[in-house]
Amino acid sequence: MWPLTPSTESVPDLSEMKRASFVGAVTVIPSPVPSDLSQFRTWSELVQATVESCNGAANNNVFEASMYTQAEKLLLAQSQLDSFPEEFRALKAGKLIPTDSRLSSLAPEYDENTGLIRVGGRLRRVESLPSDIIHPIVLDPHHQVTKLLIQDIDQQLHHPGAERVLAELRRRYWVLRGREAVRKHQYSCQDCQFWRAKPQNPQMADLPPCRLRLFKPPFYSTGVDCFGPFQVKIGRRQEKRWGILYKCLTTRCLHLDLLEHLDTDAFLLSLRRFIARRGKPFEILCDNGTNFTGGDHELKDAFRQMAPELQEQLAKQQIQFCYNPPSAPHFGGTWEREVRSIKTALRVILREQSVPESVLQTLLVEVEGILNSKPLGYVSSDIADLDPVTPNLLLMGRHDASLPQVLYDSDELLGKRRWRHSQVLADQFWTAFIRCYLPELQGRQKWRSDGKEIAVGQVVLVIDNQLPRALWPVGIVTETCPGADGRIRTAKVQVKGKIYMRPVVKLIPLPPMRDNDTDPPNGLS
Repeated sequence: MWPLTPSTESVPDLSEMKRASFVGAVTVIPSPVPSDLSQFRTWSELVQATVESCNGAANNNVFEASMYTQAEKLLLAQSQLDSFPEEFRALKAGKLIPTDSRLSSLAPEYDENTGLIRVGGRLRRVESLPSDIIHPIVLDPHHQVTKLLIQDIDQQLHHPGAERVLAELRRRYWVLRGREAVRKHQYSCQDCQFWRAKPQNPQMADLPPCRLRLFKPPFYSTGVDCFGPFQVKIGRRQEKRWGILYKCLTTRCLHLDLLEHLDTDAFLLSLRRFIARRGKPFEILCDNGTNFTGGDHELKDAFRQMAPELQEQLAKQQIQFCYNPPSAPHFGGTWEREVRSIKTALRVILREQSVPESVLQTLLVEVEGILNSKPLGYVSSDIADLDPVTPNLLLMGRHDASLPQVLYDSDELLGKRRWRHSQVLADQFWTAFIRCYLPELQGRQKWRSDGKEIAVGQVVLVIDNQLPRALWPVGIVTETCPGADGRIRTAKVQVKGKIYMRPVVKLIPLPPMRDNDTDPPNGLS
């Protein structure tokens, strides 16, 4: 076993030698399609930028029609490559697309002439239609190019409905889920919303305390409204008269009176007559009529001028006036519905003819008796059930004014029996009221779900039923006024430098204005 002969070759030291390295330059050919498509507002701006990128802007800005056509093809091809990369490469190579592809139901084909994916479809044998309609270009609804195309067609057609825009769009393009894409665009388009949007109504509020003051005298909480005018005969001339309605918000009792004028003095005189006959109410709810607000101001002025000791005694008995927001008749729906019933009854009786003032006043009193005889709640057809409760049961001690009252002996007119009878009638009214009528107020007849709340800074369209929709003012919400339940029901809107209080049901939210919009909407300054 001889040992191995040691090697005599020298191993070079590579630590001091310079290693080889590759030095090269990579050149990226820039794409003519802009990288950030969100910076363009319209389809025409994007096409113009692509034309200038392809041909340069040093040609005195004179371009041919073929350049714009080529730019559109580049944009469409880039959008398809971004949205359908696997399908684009497979169809270009002549292969089949994946079975789970979004384009599988359209039988897509690759167009060698334009370099675009088109719908294969089942209309190949049609001979009278252009090829663009038979084989439209496939587009993704979420791509920016598709959104700009939908916006461009919507503006060209002057913002019609979604079906009209979709029909025009499919003459050349096939957008996946196109109807949804068009509606999504129109939902964010300010012009489309200006003509078609509706208010976002909050959920119907709970009943206010004035509707639930149980075991209180009639007209404790009273709603007031005026209606008319009516023509009356005064000698040989005709004059106008107005009716005024006082409605108990809890017991539904009704009181009608006649006004000579719609001014503060006439309202105060009517209020004095009402208090003398029905008692002083705790609160009066009304709209923003000048006669009501004037009456409130005069009562407050007269109260301030009283002697200090008299003010101290009457401080707890002052009538509270509560005003509804302007242009919000639904806030007083309780008495507005009675105004409709009164007008219907008078229309049937008068038939648009003029009557003397005394006749009109008598008719109003008779209509008052009819409406106070209406049953509250459901009327049963079973003879064994109790009689329905009516407002007259509390006011007069009987269901109907035409029925005779119970007779007593002459020696018991001021006795305990008559007092007990009145107490029994009042107890009977409230028992039937709580048992039969009050539970029916639980349900919400409309506005059962909450709409989107209006926030400060929201651009809104203010509904004005006296003007056509094209002339409705546009304003900005400056302040919101939540109700007792925290929901926004009224808001202050700034229109042309002025502040208006309006209910939410009269405000239509509009999409926010873009920073580079040059033409502000109607009403904004």
